[in-house]
This record gives sequence, C-alpha cells and structure tokens, in this order.
Amino acid sequence: MSNPLARRIFGAVSTLLPVLLMGAFVAVPECGAQSVTTPEEEFGHPIGADYVLPNYTQLMGYWQKLAGESDRMVLDTIGLTEEGRPQLMAILTSPENHADLGRYREISARLARAEGVSEEEAAILATEGKPVIWIDGGLHATEVLGAQQLMEVVYQMVSRSDAETLRFLDDLVILAIHANPDGMELVSDWYMSVSDPMQRSSRGIPVLYQKYAGHDNNRDFYMSNLAETTNLNRVMAREWFPQIVYNHHQTGPSGTVLFAPPFRDPPNHNLDPLVITSLDQVGGAMHGRFVREGKGGSTMRSGAGYSTWWNGGLRTTPYFRNQIGLLTETIGNPTPLEIPFIPARQLPRGDIPLPVDPGVWHFRQSVDYSQTANRAVLDYASRNAEHLLFNVWRMGMNSIERGSRDHWTILPSQIDEAASELGGRTSRAGVGEFNELLRNPDGRDARGYILSASQPDFPTATKFVNALLKNGVVVHVATEAFEVAGREYPEGSYVVKTAQAFRPFVLDMFEAQDHPNDFAYPGGPPIAPYDNAGWTLAMQMGVAFDRVFEGFDGPLEPIGWLAEPAAGSIAGPSDPAGYMLDRRIKDGVVAVNRLLAEDQEVFWITEEVRVSGTSFSAGTFFIPESRGVREILEQVALEKGVDFVAVAARPDGEALRLEPIRIGLWDRYGGSMPSGWTRMILERFEFPFELVFAPGLDAGPLTDRFDVLVFEDGAVPLRDGSGNDPRRRAPDPDAVPREFRDRLGSVTVARTVPRLLEFMESGGTVVAIGSSTSLAFHAGLPVEDHLVDHEGAPLRGEEYYVPGSVLDMRVDNAALVAHGLPDRVNVMFSRSPVFNLAPDAAGVDRIGWWDTSQPLRSGWAWGQEKLLGGTGALSAGVGQGTLVLLAPKITFRGQNHMAFPFLFNSIYLGGAQAVRLSAEQ
Repeated sequence: MSNPLARRIFGAVSTLLPVLLMGAFVAVPECGAQSVTTPEEEFGHPIGADYVLPNYTQLMGYWQKLAGESDRMVLDTIGLTEEGRPQLMAILTSPENHADLGRYREISARLARAEGVSEEEAAILATEGKPVIWIDGGLHATEVLGAQQLMEVVYQMVSRSDAETLRFLDDLVILAIHANPDGMELVSDWYMSVSDPMQRSSRGIPVLYQKYAGHDNNRDFYMSNLAETTNLNRVMAREWFPQIVYNHHQTGPSGTVLFAPPFRDPPNHNLDPLVITSLDQVGGAMHGRFVREGKGGSTMRSGAGYSTWWNGGLRTTPYFRNQIGLLTETIGNPTPLEIPFIPARQLPRGDIPLPVDPGVWHFRQSVDYSQTANRAVLDYASRNAEHLLFNVWRMGMNSIERGSRDHWTILPSQIDEAASELGGRTSRAGVGEFNELLRNPDGRDARGYILSASQPDFPTATKFVNALLKNGVVVHVATEAFEVAGREYPEGSYVVKTAQAFRPFVLDMFEAQDHPNDFAYPGGPPIAPYDNAGWTLAMQMGVAFDRVFEGFDGPLEPIGWLAEPAAGSIAGPSDPAGYMLDRRIKDGVVAVNRLLAEDQEVFWITEEVRVSGTSFSAGTFFIPESRGVREILEQVALEKGVDFVAVAARPDGEALRLEPIRIGLWDRYGGSMPSGWTRMILERFEFPFELVFAPGLDAGPLTDRFDVLVFEDGAVPLRDGSGNDPRRRAPDPDAVPREFRDRLGSVTVARTVPRLLEFMESGGTVVAIGSSTSLAFHAGLPVEDHLVDHEGAPLRGEEYYVPGSVLDMRVDNAALVAHGLPDRVNVMFSRSPVFNLAPDAAGVDRIGWWDTSQPLRSGWAWGQEKLLGGTGALSAGVGQGTLVLLAPKITFRGQNHMAFPFLFNSIYLGGAQAVRLSAEQ
C-alpha cells in the first residue's frame, strides 16, 4: 500500500463493532475514478429526507463502503466511545495528497508546536504544507442535523468532480469526525421506532445521549473526562493539529436559519489576537457565501449569546491552542418545522445581512445550508492556505516568546482600577502611568509552574497533568531531584513551562479567570456569560504548585502521552497490626471500597492518634491486617500511586467502623446531567450504588433498600410546579418502552419529600447538592435564605450575580463530613443557594461558610460581599438520621476534585458505627 498511514479495517458492516481498533484505516483504492454509492442507493433516500434518520451503524457501513470505493478517502478509528463503539474519522484529500499524508501531518504539527522552527523555515513549510480542516457532527445527538450533514459532506467530497471540490481536495486535508457515535445510534433508533412517520420525534428519549454527560459532553474539553473527548482532543492537539475546527450545532436563533461567527465580546484575555481576527475573517467568508447564494437567515454577534470567553467546548478549547474554532447553530429536523415571523428579524442590519422569509422548513434545506457553510470554510482555507499555516506558527511563536521573558496579561479588573485611578482623565504621563498601573513587576506572568511530588495528594496532581497532556500541553517530569529559586523538588515532580505554543491553555488552567463586569447598561442587569465565567482547573482540583518568574531548567524530560502515577509504597514493618491511610489522598477511597467489597475491616479515626511513634491526623483510615488485605493495598498502590504506612500496633482512640453501604443515586427519566457526572465519579472511585427514580422513592420504605440517598442539583424542588420540577416535560407513558416506565415522574414535595423524611427519621442519610438543598426547608431546619434584601426579597441581578465561578469557602475540617480537607476549599459556585442559620440552630452543624467579603478566586462575582456570613455546607440530624446539605456544585462536571471528600465522607457516614479502638485488642 502506497500510503504508509493506511491500515485496513476487515469485516462486513455487521462485524464492525468487535473488529475496529484504534488507529485502524480503510485502504485507499488504486484507481482514481470516482464511482461511489450514493446515499439514495445506500439508504433509499437522500440525506436530509423528511421523516427518516439513519443511525450510526448505517453511517459506519456507508463510510466503510465509500472508503473502499474512493481514492480520496481513508477511514480511521480514533478510539472507542464510553459504550464501546468505534469513533470514526474520515480523512478526505486528493489521491496525490494521500501519498504524502504523513508529511502534511508532520508539517501541521511542527508549525503548531513552533519550537525550533525559524520564521524562514515556517514560511517554507507554510508553502509546502496543506491546511488541516476539521469538520465534525453529532456531538449533541438530538441536534440531528450535525451527523446527517457530516455524511453529506463526506459523500460530496468523494463524489463531486467540479473545479471547486477538486481544488479543496488538492489544497487541503479534511478531517470529517463523528463526535458522539453512541448518541446518534440512540437518537436515530428512537426516532425511527415510531411506525407512523408523522408522529416521529426525538423528544422523550429515556436516557442521556452520552452515557454520563448528555449535553455536557460539550463541556468536557479542557478536563477530558470522557472517552470521546479524549479521542477528539488527541486528534486535535497531539496528532493532526487542524488549523480550523468547525463544530456543527443546532438550533439557530428563532426567526433565522443559523448563527455563525463572528462572536460577541468578551474575548478571553489569554487568547492570541490572531485568533480573534481570524474568526472574523472566516466568519465573514461564511456569511458572504450565504448572501451570494441567496440563502438568507444567517446571523452573527448580537444574534446570539456565543462569545470567545469560555474554555471547555469543542470549538472553544481550540482557541487556547491557537486554532480557529467555529460554531454554527442551524435549525432543522426530519420532521418539518416552521420559521416564525419575528418582525425584528426581517430588517437587514450588520448582524443579519440577509433575512429569511418565515414559513415551512424542510430538513434537506438545513443540510444544504450546512454544505454552504462547510464549503465557505473550505474555500477560505484553500484560498488562504499559506496564511493559515504561517499564522499558526506565528501564534505559537508569540506564546514561546511571551513565556521566555517578562510579560503581563492585562485583566479587566486592572483596567477598571486604572480608570478609577485616572478619574476619567486622559493620562498625559503616557508610558510612566501605563507601567505603574499595568506593568507592576509583581504582576507579571509566570515563566513556569512546578508541581512538587512531595504534595500529599500527588495522584490527583497527576490527573490534572493528564488533562493538560490530553490537550497537547508539553509537560516535563524531573528525572532526579532539583532546585529552583531556592526550593528543592524531588524526583518525579512535574514542570510546565509557559514558553510553549499552547501557553494560553497553560495560563487558563493555572491562573484565575477575570471576567469583566458585563451589564446591559450602567446600573442595569448583568449579561449572562456563555456557560461559566471561571473554571481554573488547578483550583478546582486543589493542586499545589509553585509559580516561577525567572527562566529555569533542570533534569527534565518530556512526558510522551499520559503520566503514570509513580507506584505507591507500603512503608513500615512487614508483619504489621495494620495500615494507616492518609485521608488527603482521594484515590485512597478506592482501597477502602475494595476492602469493604471483600468484607474486610476499615476504621475511620476520628481524633488525632499516635501509633508506633508517628502522629496521624483525625480522618486517617486504619486497616487491620488480615488475610488478603495486603494484596489489595499493594494493587491500589501500584495502580493509583497511593501510599500506606504499616504500623506495629493498632491505634488507641475513638473511631468509626465502616460498613458496606447501600447507595441510591437519584436520577430521572431522560437522564440528569448532574446525576450522570456523579455516577461517573462514583464508578471511578469504585463506590457501589444503584440509580433510584421518583416512583421508587415514592414507594418506600426506603431504609429496606438504602443507607444513603444522593440528590444532585435539580432533584428536589422548593415547591411543586417550580422550575426544578420536570413533570412539565413528562412524556406520554404509552409511548415509553416498558423497561423505562418505572422512571417516569419526578420528585415532589407532596409525595416524595415525606418518604425522604421518613427515611432520615429511621436512620438514613440524605446528601443534597446544589438546588436540592431546598430539602432543608422541607425538613423544617432552622435555616433561611441568605441572599435576600432587608425586606426579605431575593437580591436583584444588579445587586448580586455569581454565574459559574470558583469561590473560596471556609471549612470546619474538624467536622466528620470535612475530614481530609484543608480549612479553605475551592468550590464551584453557580447561582448556588446560600443559607443563614438561626441563632439557636440546635442540631445543625455549619461545615462550610463564607467568611470574607471577597471569596471570588476565578470568574465573576458581582456583589460578592453579599455572601459574607452565609453558609454553603451543613449537616443536621433528622430523627435518627442525617441530612447533609452541600449548596455549591461540588461534583460539577467531574472537575471539582478538591471538594469530592464532602461527598465521599457523607456516604461513609451513612454506614458507620462508632467504636473505640485499643492497642490492646
């Protein structure tokens, strides 16, 4: 085979699932003639026909067939999904380019990395190379247009022989990537399961269309928790380095057909300016082509709320790697719909250059619009190939240069302070005042970050580093001990230097986001950010690191793919009485859960103890020696990097004996995304649990089945019929498959809450997170809403507004629920409840609260001083049981690792018995 990258996929369509392996390719045919199977021949209808939706299995079969028929296409499997399906990517280019595909991939990588490439060499490589253009579909599976237009663009690229298509294939390497295979299979099968085409709908699907995240699969890209995200990130940031990443979504703003860039402000302050100007250029090319083809209804900027501030999405994370991330939101459904008449959308203006007439809209029209958008992007890339390639190098080199010298990132808050300092006047001092206000030496950017291997929870630091590595960041590991700026670091420490091409991503993960105060008008309501305002991952994960402000080096070597935690150890005598486990190591709960599953003893020490001459803090786990225990600990030490300390004697003091726990995790019909993320967390830390739905909760008695119930954000309403009550979206039970009917309904104050109170009265533990902390009021706890004015009315947005941001919460870590935590914890806070405790709140323990008027660590918190004195976490006795209230979103998207112990401790307490340990035992 002439193409060195090509590797075969064998087997018929029916056997694709078991035989496709990561990196497998379909061979490129020898002949150049393009006689390929049409969609009509394959499916019996064109792509975008009304009332039909091919599924992912059919897409796989069709793509395999096209790859076998066309010398323009290679089919690659980039990995497996969470449900085990192969995730496909079609590589489309001319036969001549396929022969040199490895070289073009190498050029794309060298220019993206920039290091060691001179400007002269970059210009030569930009001339020789071919831009790599990413077009995806299907990420949000109920947005069914994405996957269907993806099949169409692949078909057009392998079948059409017009001059423009051939130019695209000659000038470019096109990656057509399916972003959510599991979701397409589920949604298409659901839609087609209704025999009457006129009754088909993608509404009412019983589960999330991505196993854990559902719609949040587009919120995972800087964290890369999910298998699909990791596959996509690896292609984008470590293998192909596309210059343009085009992410298809649905649906367009009402009264239009689609939204396309340019985006509204604010831009993220870490982005290279060329990202912003390039977005404007590509977006302009897209809108220009729509107008030229007479396809009205495209809108931009103020036409929707999309901005370039947030990191974390498939099209936004690329910005921090110097890639041009595009988003379109397009209307369309196989069941025809109507464009409504909205007068304001009928007047041409800068953000709607050509309105569209209202009326009936068919799915094929949306597919055609998507192809116009695709071809506009490809045309821009073809005509500006050298600029695209050279600009990627320029942005990468800009980052390397900024990270190699003193540099200052100007933040919105600094601009506000400077304006206040100048008092509205224009500075005549020029450079002097500029330097004084915006070039303070103490405020310069770091040259690098060092994560010492000596920090207590180094396994979590390794997880953080792997999130960076999945996003293409260069991370080094120390091969021996070294010293920087007077501090010593042990072998195995991680080093992240900012003198690298993806410096914007590095800064965004280590440093605070400083969102501007964005209001509709002075004194008016806040303009909501697109998704979160702050997310700094190092803060969310509680990773300890040092900033270095001068150039440095050491005995370092780059990490190839992912970092493996160094194997943990079992220190101490070989014939111990037992083992001590530091509660600060979060992966230690994996050992605890494995031991409990094998009916081994585990004790939670509730006071500081001294054993064999060593002090151990309250919260430490003690694991008595027994047959099979050491083998379990050795395996966890090897897999997770967890250390254990063997002791010659048992501790002497108060403790809790842990028991196997029966955990019920709330979920609902259709799937809850917060519950899905928590399910992922419980699985990865190996907690046993089962999902429980409203009918099961209402049936009672719950103590027969559970010890602990966990209610995620959105589960428990403040009142029936309120915004948290999903009954308004309840499907027709007769239309629901029998195996899912026991999931219908929702938690209600009238039926479910009394069962929960009975459960706690009988000794059960309930953990309520986010808005579900409204259970405090139903339980009659002596608490009230903290976020009200002097008349008791809720604070207005002009007075107080905290969208998704990272806040610093004071913690009583002597409380059992907070064992293993420091006395200050970074929590993800998003319009979260805040409580006041009554002065005589007997039986209620305050665990976390806001003790400062400036708790914001990253993001935006207008009126943050209003939080002062409010409570964010508490525990209360209810009868013989316990209610734990955790108002911040501590499990948020599987990211807030620093706060996970709140959940883990609450669960263990639900099955713990107080005992006294004695060294004499």
